[in-house]
This record gives sequence, structure tokens and C-alpha cells, in this order.
Amino acid sequence: MGRRVWRAAATGASAHRHAGHFAFVSVAAPGADASIYLVAKGGHSAADKTGGDNPALAFLTVLGNKPPSHVTIKEMTTVASVWTHAQFIEAAGIKGHTLGLRIAAGNVPNFVDLATGGWGGAIQDPLNSGQTPTMANFATLADVLSGCATRLTVSACENLFAAATSPKGETPTDTLTAGVTIARAPWYKPERLFALLDQFYPLPPVKMSGQPLAPNMRPVPFMPYLNWAPSAWVLPLKFDGGGGYRAGGRAMFDSEGNLWVGDNFTVGWQGQDALWQGNASKFAPNGKPLSPITTGFIGGGMEGGTFGAAVDAHDNAWFTTYGGHSIAVFDKNGKPLTPPEGITFDGRLGLMQGIIATPSGDIWALGASKSQLVHFPKGDLTKGRIVCEGAAEEPCKSFIGPFHLSIDQQDSIWVANAFGKHVTRFPAADPSKAENFGVGASPSGINIDSQGNLWVTNRFGNGLLGELHLANMDVHAKYEGVVPTMDYMTTTMATQQGGTVGADSVSLLRPDGTPYPGSPFTGGALPGPWAVVVDGDDNVWISNFAMPSSPIVQLCGVRTETCPPGFKTGDQISPPGGYVGGGLQMQTDIAVDPAGNVWAMNNWQDIGTCVAPKPPEAVSTRCGGQGVVVFYGMAKPVKSPQIGPARAW
Repeated sequence: MGRRVWRAAATGASAHRHAGHFAFVSVAAPGADASIYLVAKGGHSAADKTGGDNPALAFLTVLGNKPPSHVTIKEMTTVASVWTHAQFIEAAGIKGHTLGLRIAAGNVPNFVDLATGGWGGAIQDPLNSGQTPTMANFATLADVLSGCATRLTVSACENLFAAATSPKGETPTDTLTAGVTIARAPWYKPERLFALLDQFYPLPPVKMSGQPLAPNMRPVPFMPYLNWAPSAWVLPLKFDGGGGYRAGGRAMFDSEGNLWVGDNFTVGWQGQDALWQGNASKFAPNGKPLSPITTGFIGGGMEGGTFGAAVDAHDNAWFTTYGGHSIAVFDKNGKPLTPPEGITFDGRLGLMQGIIATPSGDIWALGASKSQLVHFPKGDLTKGRIVCEGAAEEPCKSFIGPFHLSIDQQDSIWVANAFGKHVTRFPAADPSKAENFGVGASPSGINIDSQGNLWVTNRFGNGLLGELHLANMDVHAKYEGVVPTMDYMTTTMATQQGGTVGADSVSLLRPDGTPYPGSPFTGGALPGPWAVVVDGDDNVWISNFAMPSSPIVQLCGVRTETCPPGFKTGDQISPPGGYVGGGLQMQTDIAVDPAGNVWAMNNWQDIGTCVAPKPPEAVSTRCGGQGVVVFYGMAKPVKSPQIGPARAW
């Protein structure tokens, strides 16, 4: 873990007793892998009128590797440190792998100022402060912890612990463990904690003189507080920048936890399906843009990122493109490794989609418009070839709009066919031996869990209505072309409602291709499932491309012992409407980083602008989705880059 030992001494008896001031002297300089944190237990708050030590008071602040000379530890630092480190906190302290701890500590300042204990930078910025409920969620959590810390009522701590009791019936014993319990099951009975606002900080009686007179607000220590109970105690933040990020497609993490994403468009572009001309964006693990402002990373044939992105074992980022009809590759610093026009095989490539790196070092990619399969043995740019194209030979003969692909533990590759109702499997050693397995209509995202099972998102579900949508797509494709077909698909998805007859679904196939019991799975938070990712517990996370503020969803995986009590495979762990907030829009990809943070890619935001023959001038640049949204500490961490099935830390 890299934890350091510190010696503490009060700066003076009076200061220690009343203000809680301490001086900390390091026994040794922190090493490069150290993550320093402080825990304060017990004591007596100046606001506590009951007298005596409060054994239920416990605060935390994580300082990372370079702590400031002065730090503050209180309710807000506790909330920030707990939510970012939810996957690493144990009874004895904070423990985990070096990269995960570095990522978690690096995100604490997004929520709080380590020196003052006040608000941090990202949560106050224009993307988050006034656009999402994250600030109010955060402040309300700090308020209810403070109610116990200051013992506002005789039973304040008892009531807090009851409200924070876990799904397993575990009851916290102090404010720190209460925060941890809430952060690890944010979906579980959130109304209980919200009810404490009335108990701890009741609204003053209304006094009127033509209008309400002061005092007319709850006397909370931290603002803004929530006026309505949340669906879950989540703290998502949105990040934007990186030059060209607009309408992010597929995203992948490199070995340092940086996020690479291919963008459909660039900022300022009046984007529609007629032309994707976006570049590549890169974000640090704390959301800071690393790619150049305005443009992002350019060159190497990068024009119009898609749902095709991969990071290989050398941290090179591979992208497929629509606008360039090409494959583009960048090194870890954003330098193009491919020619200015990219790899096109002398112009033979069409509109490209999925691309993956395999454990053997190979790279495989799909051409959607021409039913193509491309292979680079050992990732050698000079040895790439088009394995097949069209309906002449397998596995391309089985493809119908090949969209995404994944490789399993048996070195077999699975392909989702977006214009069909099946997935195709073939051995990487002999692609001609293709097999097809039925799923739902228009499968898009696929992923393999640790047991070799295949998870598939079906954009049009498993009913007759989905088959009708596919038939309509076929008509559009034959008589109008790819762009009208894509517009039909996205506008149709935008009208779907989760849990209804016409809703989408998620299929689960065993390693032999047979349906898993209970599959397909549907739910109120699956109106337009697009991508699926598996976390370190084998639970799965789904993005949605549907309504303007689409949710993300967590489903119980095949290892039900990692799920909450009473849940079975395919059950929705997240709230009935999914996890919301953070500025989520219509998403494509979703990804889990080495700290257990869940990243969602906003792809479109104003569908009317995306498909109108001539959108209103004032909003003509608002087709592309804005920013990535990060939900902190929600999933069991996985190793990066993801090459093959997800690997837990």
C-alpha cells in the first residue's frame, strides 16, 4: 500500500482541547508510492453541548503523496476521501494496489481543498456546481455526519447508524464507518439518510409578511442541502476539454489509468452522421485533459472516432474512424504512429467500428459498412491485412453490420452484429470456423466475464417490435444508405422506455453459446443499452443511449456472492431508474478504472440537432455530447489496459 507512519503532537493544550490543532512530523519522507492519510477519532466538538468525549466521531482525509503544509480534517474531507477510496478502506485503514490508491488520492481535491477543508475545484466548476445535484448530495452527506459529530440530539449518532445500516444488516459504529457503508451501497434505502435532515435540522416555522421571512432555511453547517431525497448517494463529476472531446465513442484506460477516447466530432463542429471528423482525447485519472486544447490529438488518419478504441501492452492507442475510413495509432504521448492518411489498405476500408488488443499481442478490427475483418499479427503495423470482406467467406459471411468484438479465455473472438439478431464466434487461430448464436435485436456492446460468459447489450430488445425496427433499418440501408439508417436507429432508441414491451435488453450467453438462465434481462433503467463492462467482482455496468439524461446501470453478475443479499444474476442493483446525475447525456461507452471509478461517455445531447435537415442555427453545434462523467468508488477495480477479459486487482 505504501502507507507512512506519522508522529503527532498537540501544538498546545488549549489549541488541542478547543480547536483541534495538531502538528505532524514525518518519520521519513514519503516514498514515490506512498499515500498518506489522517484519521481523527473521538474528541469533543465545540458545537457539542452534551459535554464529554464523543467515541462515535471519526474523520478522514487522504492527502496523497504530496501533502500541503497545513491540512484540515472534518466532515467534508471525510465524504471526499471515503467516496474516492470506497474500494480500499478496511477496518485497519486504507489498503490497496499502488495505482488505485494514487488515482483515488488524486481525485480527493476535485471535491475538497485539502488545506482548508472547503470546496474543491471540479465540484465548484460550471459543469458541476449548478448543472447537477452532486454538490447538494455531498453537502447533505456532510450535514448528517455532522449531526452525529456534534450530537445535535441525544440519539443523533444512533439514528445515523440506523439510517446507514448496510444491505447485510451491518451497523456502523462511528461517522467514518457510516460514510463507508453508505458509499458502498449508495442505492440502498437512500430516503433513510435524507430523513435525518428533518431530525437534525428542522425547518423553522414559516413566518409571513407578504413573503416568507427569515429564518426560512435549515440551520445546516454545509450548503447547499437537498430539498428532495436522492435515488442514490452518488457523487458523479463531469469533465470536459482535451481539445476535441465531443460525442465520445469507445474509451480505454492505459497502464497509468489515463483515459483515451475517440471523438465523433470536434468542438464547434455542426456535427451530424453525415460526417464524423473528430480526433482523439486523453484524460488523466483525475479528469484533467491531457490532449491539446481545441483539437485533441490529430494526425495519423484520425478523422471521426467511433466505437473502436484499444490500448495495447505498449500503451499505444488504436482508433478506427468513420470520416477517414482508416485505422489510426498514437503512442502514449499522442504522437501519430500511422501515416497522415492512416492505415486504409489502399482505400479499401469502409466505415470502421470495433477494435481490440488481445493477450497474444494481436490487434483485430471490424469494418461495419463493408463487413470487414482486419488483423495485425503481434500489433505490427506493417503486417496488417484484411482477412475477409462481404459475404464471400467466413467469418465475414456471418456479419451483418459488425459493430464490436471481444476475445474470451479460449482465444475465441465474438462479434456483435448491429444489423442482426446474433453474435458470431470464431477461433483467432482459424477465423473461417465461424458459428452464430442468437441474442436480441441490434446487439452492440459485448464483454466477457471471468467465467467466460458473454454479456451482450441489445439495442432493440428481444420482442417483435425489435424485429420490426431491424426490418426498417434494412429498408433504410438498401434504399437510402448508412447515414439514414443510423439516424433511424438513434431516433428510435431515443423514444424507448425501460421496462416496457419495446424496451431493450441484455443477453447473457454461457461459454458454449447457450443462453444463461433468466436471459435476456430487462429493467426500468435499460431504455437503450449500448455498452457493457465487467468489473472486478464480475458485476456488469451498462451505458444507455436513450433519453437526454440517460442513466447508467449496475447488474448482478454470475458470481452472486459478490452481489447484495437476495440478488440473482441479471438483477438490477442500481435504483429502479438507474444511477443518474453528473450531467449524463446519451451515452455510448462505459468503463471501470483501476480505482473502481465508473466513467460514462456522453455521445449525443440534442438528438433533434443531430438528425434535422437543417437544425436551428443557435443550437447547431449541440449534437455531440459534452464531457465524460465519473461515478466514484462504485465498482470493484480492474487492471488496465484491458486486454482480453477484465482482470480484477
